[in-house]
Amino acid sequence: MGKTLFDKVWDSHVVKSIQNGPDVLFIDRHLVHEVTSPVAFLGIKNRGIEVLNPNRTFATADHNTPTINQHLPVKDPLSANQLAALEKNANEHGIRYWGLGHEKNGIVHVVGPENGITLPGATIVCGDSHTSTHGAFGAIAFGIGTSEVEMVLASQCIMQPKPRSMRINVNGELQFGVTPKDVALYIISQLTTSGATGYFVEYAGDVFKNMSMEGRMTVCNLSIEMGARGGMIAPDEKTFDYVKGREFAPKGADWDKAMNYWETLYSEDDADFDKELTFDAANIEPMITYGTNPGMGFGISNSIPTAGEGSGAQTYKKSLAYMDFSEGDQMIGKPIDFVFLGSCTNGRIEDFRAFASIIKGRKKAANVTAWLVPGSHQVETAIKEEGILEILNEAGFELREPGCSACLAMNDDKVPAGKYAVSTSNRNFEGRQGPGARTLLASPLVAAAAAVTGKVTDPRELMQLETA
Repeated sequence: MGKTLFDKVWDSHVVKSIQNGPDVLFIDRHLVHEVTSPVAFLGIKNRGIEVLNPNRTFATADHNTPTINQHLPVKDPLSANQLAALEKNANEHGIRYWGLGHEKNGIVHVVGPENGITLPGATIVCGDSHTSTHGAFGAIAFGIGTSEVEMVLASQCIMQPKPRSMRINVNGELQFGVTPKDVALYIISQLTTSGATGYFVEYAGDVFKNMSMEGRMTVCNLSIEMGARGGMIAPDEKTFDYVKGREFAPKGADWDKAMNYWETLYSEDDADFDKELTFDAANIEPMITYGTNPGMGFGISNSIPTAGEGSGAQTYKKSLAYMDFSEGDQMIGKPIDFVFLGSCTNGRIEDFRAFASIIKGRKKAANVTAWLVPGSHQVETAIKEEGILEILNEAGFELREPGCSACLAMNDDKVPAGKYAVSTSNRNFEGRQGPGARTLLASPLVAAAAAVTGKVTDPRELMQLETA
């Protein structure tokens, strides 16, 4: 029986298997930020031990950093203390630290791939659930809790039960205006937010083969939103071309040696998955959510379905009540108040290119507040160098500084209660973007269309105008 990609990477990192228990897994890369690391560092200090391998840990400030005036002292005392603690802990243990203003600073899951920290066949963890992003490179990447952050700092290993394997195939050709974000939201809508619980997912098929690396990152990023432990895509020439030459990627003979291994990272033809699903790309259109979890989404041209009967009907109606939507409502035409472009899901240069392609030659709607937040300083630089900033400014938009921003509203970027935000982030839970905020998850194209029309709009209508 052949091995899956997941089995190959997992099994090669097992230090010890505990009978009827978890595996002790070696961790190649450990990413830390200011929110989930302070208590972990305090834990190793109280135990009188050092970080075992500081060269395998990388620290960046991102979660509750301001996205304007980053050159000024951080006003919020909690945020300021967390940032100071991260810098202090990194310096004390010889860990690379990219704080506010550093050229490599940005969202942890954006800067990892940018700098060649993320590599095929690696095991990668971080105290953040969307660590699954790095699986786009054929890595096993998943989020961990604070106690596990301490475990990795102390031992460079983690104890984990081995998940079951699932393969999700999407074959065919995507429709006009359909993006990787739409593909991910479509899959989640089909599986629900618990449909992949207990599994590690491999994405396969025509659609993912044709997808850019940034698109693959978006898909893997959202794996956690259907309950999966993580998601991954077999590395190919696109992957190798992306990684080659980046700062922390192998060089020279080490590159050749790595490539010999990386080229073996695929699921063999006779590999057995615990579960396998296949979808037709032709069935996917631009997506939007209407409820309070990422699984409550559908094609933008559809109407909100009825609750039906059963144990979930009451919860469903509660979700619609929070959103102030009704069964049978059309999403197209609903007025919105905020647009957020950014996060570890859609804060990369391709996302800003897509947004700019819609708003070019148009103006921001007067009723819309827009927060456009690059995922890193490298993205910010590319926005300026490619002329995208000029397009944004001419349309009445402003560019903010890198950070997680309104994805989780840990800084000042909070959507007010009762207001609607079309957001390119990953979660639309009650209050996720601010107490009482109402979030509609969507792609950068859908967000751009809403930003210039002031309402939920099918981006294909604006794209067709451009090509007419």
